[in-house]
Amino acid sequence: MFDVFEKRESAVRSYCRKYPVVFEKAKNAEIFSVDGKRYIDFLAVAGSVNYGHNNSYIKKAVLDYLSEDNIINALDMYTQAKEDFLRTFEELVLIPKNLDYRIMCCGATGTNAVEAALKLSRKNKKRTNVIAFSGAFHGMSLGSLAATTDVTSREGASVPLNNVTFVPYCGSKFDSVAYLEEILNDDHSGIDKPAAIILETVQAEGGINVATVQWLKDIRRICTEHDIVMIVDDIQVGNGRTGTFFSFERAGIVPDMVILSKSISGLGLPMSLVLIKPELDIFRPAEHNGTFRGNQLAFVGCKAGLEFFKNSKMETVVAEKEKIIRKYIEKEILPLDSRLVHRGIGLIHGIDLSGINPKLAIEGVHKAFDKNVILEVAGRHDGTLKIMPPLTIEENVLVEGLEILKSVISELVSEK
Repeated sequence: MFDVFEKRESAVRSYCRKYPVVFEKAKNAEIFSVDGKRYIDFLAVAGSVNYGHNNSYIKKAVLDYLSEDNIINALDMYTQAKEDFLRTFEELVLIPKNLDYRIMCCGATGTNAVEAALKLSRKNKKRTNVIAFSGAFHGMSLGSLAATTDVTSREGASVPLNNVTFVPYCGSKFDSVAYLEEILNDDHSGIDKPAAIILETVQAEGGINVATVQWLKDIRRICTEHDIVMIVDDIQVGNGRTGTFFSFERAGIVPDMVILSKSISGLGLPMSLVLIKPELDIFRPAEHNGTFRGNQLAFVGCKAGLEFFKNSKMETVVAEKEKIIRKYIEKEILPLDSRLVHRGIGLIHGIDLSGINPKLAIEGVHKAFDKNVILEVAGRHDGTLKIMPPLTIEENVLVEGLEILKSVISELVSEK
């Protein structure tokens, strides 16, 4: 069954090694293999199908667009699909939230938008250094990889990764706010003043580390006081994942730039955006471009996704399902072993097994897959099991998946 993949596909492939079946169909939070076996999706394609696989409302909009000879790719030319997307984003997101951003359509993947945000910050401030945080994941191209911390990803660059200074993230034993204030105010700190501070309000790949509201407010204040661009990478934890459309809303802050990708296209189509305060929008024409920044199907999907988010009252939906996950983990899973640690917000949660043995997490992924649940690992030494289902997952399917997760963790801790 796998002979053509083994023969022709690059060795760089990874997810298929954890989930060694051939998938064929998917609907909402369930994926089906070619032999009809059903799997519960607690991965949501790395957060790119927040509104579920083949969301009927969004898919209809895309199919309707495809049913006629509408343009599919148009670089950055004006199109009806792009106009509709921009107007909808303005009406449903920016105006209600009192935000004023220019929208930059970038290349197809999130890392391209990270590159654009870093370039634009450096261009604005005429500085090269950037501050990022331990536990960060911002992408796999060289600029974004320089701001990413895990050893395996960085080793893949095979060149020096420069112009980034790392600071411990919120929740570490180190006071990162005090340290930032110290180095920025000390003309002998030896650290170049940065153009930008880039952060995730919840570090997903870093182990589901949730920044506090106060910490986020402090970073916003520091950026303002020192004329530093504040970039929030909302690629994985935006689009409602933490309970609000943007993950930073709970802190009442306004970043200078916001990066969106993954679920922003609604249907899992390639799309990435940078939201930019107007005064920072100083790129010359074509100074950052890409052939597929004019993916019209993504514009159509994004418009429909924003409508679905509003019409489905998705923030209320996430809040209710968060209660289910949190209660289940606290009542059913954490009592299995006192060394288990839970972190999470909205519909992104992690069970950290590092206190027992971090190697148990990847073993848990395999055990869960054998029981028809798709999970991923995250964090230091890949020691955290990550729970990230589509926001639209049915409550009974969510509980079914959590029960399987409980059985897996029970087996892991009993073996140790």
